[in-house]
Amino acid sequence: MAAAAERSLDEQGGLVGRHAWMSAPLVILDTAAAQGAAAGRYPRRTGVVLVTGGEPDLPDWQAAASAGAERVIALPGAAVELIEMFAEYGEQRAGDGAVVVIAGACGGAGASTLAVALALRGAAERFWHETLLVDGAPFGGGLDLLLGIETVAGLRWPDLVVEDGRVSAAALHGALPAAAPGLAVLSCGRCGVGGAPSELGPAGVRAVVEAGRAAGDLVVCDISCERGPHADQMLDSADLVVLVVPALLRAVAAAEAVSAHIARRNPNQGLIVRGPAPGGLRGDEVAGVLDLPLLAAVRAQSGLAHRLERGGVSVRRRGPLRDAADAVLGVLSTSAGQWQ
Repeated sequence: MAAAAERSLDEQGGLVGRHAWMSAPLVILDTAAAQGAAAGRYPRRTGVVLVTGGEPDLPDWQAAASAGAERVIALPGAAVELIEMFAEYGEQRAGDGAVVVIAGACGGAGASTLAVALALRGAAERFWHETLLVDGAPFGGGLDLLLGIETVAGLRWPDLVVEDGRVSAAALHGALPAAAPGLAVLSCGRCGVGGAPSELGPAGVRAVVEAGRAAGDLVVCDISCERGPHADQMLDSADLVVLVVPALLRAVAAAEAVSAHIARRNPNQGLIVRGPAPGGLRGDEVAGVLDLPLLAAVRAQSGLAHRLERGGVSVRRRGPLRDAADAVLGVLSTSAGQWQ
C-alpha cells in the first residue's frame, strides 16, 4: 500500500522512540501497538491510524481512542483509504522546516544566549523561509530581554490563544515582535509585559512548533534547564537537541544526568562546550565523558556580559558565540533528517 502511494515504509518491531513517533509523517499501529503507546503515555499527534484485519471490535476502538488515532481502517477492505492517507500525509510534510532545541547542563550554561545567537544567524543566512525563536523557560525573564526588544509591541506567551490545537505560522509572524528581518520571537511574559509568567501548555507548544515546521521555518526552542510537559514536547519534536556545557567539572557531572534524560525522549543530541576552562578541560574530553558528538568547543566571549546588559545579543562580528551558532546551523542545514 505504501508503494502504491509512492511512499517508503519503516516497519518497527515494538514501540519506537518518542522522536520517531513525533517526526514520522504517518504512524500506523495495530491494536497491541496502540495499547502500548497509550500505556507509555506517548504524546497525542495528528497522522495516527490503527489498522485491523477485518472489521474492528470494541477492544480495537478502545485502543484507537486511548492512543489518539484519528481513524480505524479495516484491511483489506479499506486498503484504498490507507493508500490515500499515505499520499495525504506525505504531501503535508513536504515543506518541512527544522526544529532545534537548546538545553543547558546547569544554570548559567549559556543555553538562552546560544538560542538567541542561533536564531539571529539563522535569520541572517536564510537557509529556511523564516525563523521562529520560542521561549521555553516561563520563569526565565523572557528572551526578548536578551535581544533588547522588551519594549517592542507584540504577543508574548500569556497573550497567545491557540484554538483547536492549531495556529498559523503567518499569523504568528504577524503578531509576534521581530528581532531582525525574518525573525519572530515568542517570549515568555513578565509582570507588566505580556502578563505575569505562567506555565506553558504542551498543546500550545506543539501547535506553535509544528506551525513553524510546516511553514518551512527554522524553529529554535530554548528550554535552558526546564523540565516538565512543555519542555518534553519540545524535545519530542526536535530534529536536533544541543546541550550546552561549561568546561567545569561539576557542569560535566550534571550534563551526564541531563543528557540521559534527553536521550529518553530524543536520541539526536549534539554538544557545545563553552569556556572558560579553569581546570583545563578540553571539548573532546567532555564529549568523551558524555559520549556525544562535539559540535564546537568555544572560548568565553569577551564583553558579552556587558552587551547583554546594555542592548542585547548581537552576532555581527566573528567570535566564539557566532562560531557556536554556525556549528549548529551547519548540522541542520546539511541534513537534519540524517542526524542520528
